[in-house]
Amino acid sequence: MNKISVGITGIGSYVPENILTNDDLSRMVDTSHEWIVSRTGIEERRIADKDQATSDLSTIAALKALEDAEMKPEDLDLIIVATATPDYMFPSTAAMVQKNIGAVKAAAFDMSVGCSGFVYGLVTGANFVQTGMYKRVMVIGAEILSSVVDWEDRNTCVLFGDGAGACILEPCDESFGILSSELGSDGVKGDVLIIPGGGSKNPASEETVKNKLHAIRMDGKEVFKFAVRVMEQSSLRVLESAGLAKEDLDFMISHQANSRIIDAAMKKLELNKDKTHVNLTKYGNTSAASVPVALDEAVKGELIKKGDNLLLIAFGAGLSWASVVLKWNKEVRNV
Repeated sequence: MNKISVGITGIGSYVPENILTNDDLSRMVDTSHEWIVSRTGIEERRIADKDQATSDLSTIAALKALEDAEMKPEDLDLIIVATATPDYMFPSTAAMVQKNIGAVKAAAFDMSVGCSGFVYGLVTGANFVQTGMYKRVMVIGAEILSSVVDWEDRNTCVLFGDGAGACILEPCDESFGILSSELGSDGVKGDVLIIPGGGSKNPASEETVKNKLHAIRMDGKEVFKFAVRVMEQSSLRVLESAGLAKEDLDFMISHQANSRIIDAAMKKLELNKDKTHVNLTKYGNTSAASVPVALDEAVKGELIKKGDNLLLIAFGAGLSWASVVLKWNKEVRNV
């Protein structure tokens, strides 16, 4: 029995309208535009309204992906939402999206893998399609990280922004779609990127709030070293698994965390800068949303064409990493 090929047939994204610039941040904490840009490449980020939840951003991106795929919500079999900032502990944010878009036939669940979440979700969703269990799977990466940032910690508050991206997976023509993938985790380093409070280890209390345990804590140097290493190693492994060499790669979409990390990966893969799309300058690190938002912009900007060999790669909390090589199967259709 031939393995079912799985490709992306619809894609959409959404970022909030509110812009928080580096100059704005310099009036909140001891930092400057020059300091932030030199270390991260970020100039501004988008911040959700107070009345917006992660499911709201996800819903807008989901509807755009459905429109792009020319598909009705009731045609979906499964919705996966990758997020570190769910609406609630339960029910899942995916269930909220299911309700919002009217996907009455779809199963729904969340994944929590930090910034690696969307690519993890992509691999998971593709496996459901490859087994024949489902035909149409929506994968969403969405975050409202502004809700879990310590706005007095200049080392973290300058990094993060809000957004959502969605795609739809379906069977596609043989030789197109996902060619290879890799998921990984190193739990030994789990404490270098963490929100310590709110779970069963440190349940919410007056003390956890006072000590800001519900905000992101990060050892930036350790995450940087990890990211540079796994971006290179995982990229080469999935290319080899797909039967491709570095020179066969047409385009890369990586997690939008730091311009220096992306530059290092591009150098190792011997890719020119026109072979990737970087949007962290205007959005910052949107965690699980970063890869699908960047992919959507690259596709709608006609930077990727049908038949291109594409690498998607991310790293994040866990510490985790995920990479996918696919042959792009979709014709450009501007919506």
